[in-house]
Amino acid sequence: MSRSTPLRGVHESLGATLTDFAGWQMPLRYGSESAEHNAVRTAAGLFDLSHMGEIFVVGPQAGEALDHALVGHLSVLAPGRARYTMIVNETGGILDDLIVYRLDEDQYMVVANASNYALVARELAERVRGYDAQVTDRSDEYALVAVQGPRSAEILAALTDADLDELKYYAIVAGIVAGAPALIARTGYTGEDGFELFVLNEHAVPLWNALAEAGRDAGLVPAGLSARDTLRLEAGMPLYGNELSAAITPFDAGLGRVVRFDKPGDFVGKAALERAAEYGTKRRLVGLVARGRRVPRHGYSVTREGAVVGEVTSGAPSQSLGRPIAMAYVDEGALEKGGLAVDIRGSQEPVDVVDLPFYRRSK
Repeated sequence: MSRSTPLRGVHESLGATLTDFAGWQMPLRYGSESAEHNAVRTAAGLFDLSHMGEIFVVGPQAGEALDHALVGHLSVLAPGRARYTMIVNETGGILDDLIVYRLDEDQYMVVANASNYALVARELAERVRGYDAQVTDRSDEYALVAVQGPRSAEILAALTDADLDELKYYAIVAGIVAGAPALIARTGYTGEDGFELFVLNEHAVPLWNALAEAGRDAGLVPAGLSARDTLRLEAGMPLYGNELSAAITPFDAGLGRVVRFDKPGDFVGKAALERAAEYGTKRRLVGLVARGRRVPRHGYSVTREGAVVGEVTSGAPSQSLGRPIAMAYVDEGALEKGGLAVDIRGSQEPVDVVDLPFYRRSK
């Protein structure tokens, strides 16, 4: 049975189309997903992300414990800052991609994907043994609301005592938003400036309503999973279950930079990742832009001269580019030779390989 976020009643009142996502009933769209996408690019969108997991790691050795448990170097994070990282298994396969926030000297918050946070919490609890640190999964206590887009700062500023001008990208601060205590982060998954607001469940509905009212004249609209997916695809951001899985290492995904071999001590998966770094990968995650109008979709084969050389992981029409786009894992040898196509129902549709991301916002 699917779970519901504290905002389900709000979504239903707005006429949202709900869908099951990672065991949760989530808004897919409220009307036109292209209108929601474009609103985030030009004004702002309001997202319910309460299905995400919040796992707290607390104690004098919390940073060192996370250094051992994850691929990143989290003990050097300054309080109030965040880092994108991953948790891998012993063979280097990605169990989840994460954002870790250091809330203060001895307290970190690990934000995990909805489909994986129970696994992440169990793994962290196991991996911190022997360190003076405790792991607490508080996902059921927290709602997460995001406002994303070029006008997000001015909308949020009207409701908070926090100094948003001083809040850097990949940072977090405690403040009051619409009268409720909140953790205010500036990270995002859309390619735009934006904020994530972590509040206790009882504050979710008043917070959503206050943001909707504050953003009404600024073009803020509620946005669902469909718009979130096309926005993150344009921004070249991976989705667990599509671009990332336990069969894929950070180096396969072009994210080897998040693996910090220079941190002190051992960490889970280190030996396997050292081998992956040394020997390289036979496939690479790349961006594809279709020359025609047909859309490459998840699971479609990438071909060269009729032979399968890769697979599409995500694909959609791009509102910003006006052409279909996709991410795909493709054999290195085929990338060097060029002439790629995507098999769309038996038709070989030519594509161009491009650098990621597809879209970058103007500063």
